[in-house]
Amino acid sequence: MAVIRDVMPAFELFQPSSVADAQKLLEQHGPDAWVLAGGLDSFDWLKDRIRKPKAVVDLSGIDELRGVRTTADGIEIGAMTTLSEVVNHPIIKQKYDLLAQAAEVVASPQIRNQGTIGGNVSQDTRCWYYRGGWPCYRAGGNICYADTPEGRNREHAILHADRCVAVNPSDSAPALIVLDAKFVLRTRKGERVVDAEDYFIGPDIDITRLHILQPGDLLTAIRIPSTWAGAQFYFEKIRDRNVWDFPLMNVASAMTTSGETIERVRIAVNGAAARPLRLKAVEDAVRGKPRSATTGEMAGKLAVQGAVPLQFNAYKIPLMRNLVKRAISGVEEATWTS
Repeated sequence: MAVIRDVMPAFELFQPSSVADAQKLLEQHGPDAWVLAGGLDSFDWLKDRIRKPKAVVDLSGIDELRGVRTTADGIEIGAMTTLSEVVNHPIIKQKYDLLAQAAEVVASPQIRNQGTIGGNVSQDTRCWYYRGGWPCYRAGGNICYADTPEGRNREHAILHADRCVAVNPSDSAPALIVLDAKFVLRTRKGERVVDAEDYFIGPDIDITRLHILQPGDLLTAIRIPSTWAGAQFYFEKIRDRNVWDFPLMNVASAMTTSGETIERVRIAVNGAAARPLRLKAVEDAVRGKPRSATTGEMAGKLAVQGAVPLQFNAYKIPLMRNLVKRAISGVEEATWTS
């Protein structure tokens, strides 16, 4: 019998008007609940009938989850703030333009008008085996179909693979890690604030999730301190098409310099592993060195140490090496060589 697509399973829809009400619903329904933000990841799952929640909690009516607010030490972005709002907000463009650059290359203008910053960092992986309903490790099975002699793995991981080789698809995630953002969660035990890089997890921690949210938890806001406000930023995304596509890989960096010498630096990549990777070894290696092509070359080689290509994604090694090189040296050419 043919598989019927685009017909969503029946569920009970809840539309709370406050964070407290939303959290109460999520706690009440536990693993049977599904959080709906912009819906762009959610509707794919629901239409394909791969996910069949009993309750969907729609956050679109919660005003306190929207908007960009100034704080004593930076800004706070509500999790339901659209990517278009992030791109166009004057304070973000003036002080934290790295995030605006990253948000602006997500998908298409129509999708950015609907998609949210919270949804972008919380979306699931796009591995077609997993999203097609194949019983892989991530779906509770005992095989990774992408990591087989017959597997199609052009978009998959070259670093930190542990059974599953799917990658994180977020464009905003590495920018937020570089900006030292803090993610604000509401849990059964109260508010919890975590560093952006600790929000994401790999298969060595939990092969079924890309982030730390548990049933009943809710991401409410993202706080960006003033630590890197006005720094020298670099963001680049490589994809097959100029719109719509998820990244084959992206890179984000922030640095401050004294003359030509790198004083402070943070750098992160995504699309290389199941979680966005902050490249601390690279940061340590380039700190105190001149911002030059030579330093960038050294950084790129260091970044790919330990990378293991699959059958169809060996190109990701020179790609990552050159993205890191440009992010450190400041060269903005969008070419890369092997």
